[in-house]
Amino acid sequence: MTAMDLAKPEDRGEGLTLRQAALIAGLGYLLMPVSIAEFSIMPKLVIPGNIDRTLQNIGAHPRLFAIAILLYLITCIEDVVIAWALYVLLVPVNKSMSLLTAWFRLIYTAVALFACLNLVAVYRLISTPDYLKLFAKGQLQVQVKLLLDYFRSDWSFSLAIFAIHLMLLGYLIYRSGYIPKILGILLIIDGLGWEIDSFSPYL
Repeated sequence: MTAMDLAKPEDRGEGLTLRQAALIAGLGYLLMPVSIAEFSIMPKLVIPGNIDRTLQNIGAHPRLFAIAILLYLITCIEDVVIAWALYVLLVPVNKSMSLLTAWFRLIYTAVALFACLNLVAVYRLISTPDYLKLFAKGQLQVQVKLLLDYFRSDWSFSLAIFAIHLMLLGYLIYRSGYIPKILGILLIIDGLGWEIDSFSPYL
């Protein structure tokens, strides 16, 4: 057994202690603004089954729609930081699995960012006068509805990947010995729930 094995978890990090990594990950979760965009702004603007009302809402409040896009972008950036912090935090448990867990979060982030490009396209369609002149009302409705549907489907697909990340994260936390096991169990259950819910648009 090496000296590295005998060291306390807080002393094993290189350039970043486990305590610092936990603090960064925790702050990242607390400051993540995705819930504001997903559960506050978007439901006010996007009305399911009513594309006319949706176009009116976004057209009347383009800045609010742009803020929602910005909040999604900030979330993606924070996800990259959290993936790094959690990797450092859980390296002492299992380096290979910790790396795999981080990669799943990064892949989820990349897919989520790709999904958000559909919202950017909607914003450009509605806020650019030249595009409004080129498309008839019916054509614009089809374009916007298609892009919003693409966003929701791609977003759900990204969360299915995120669910795998959560289950791996829960396993690592359960095995860590320096993080309460109950958190690991809850994350595994949470991941299973996200997995089922995320595939609902495809079933």
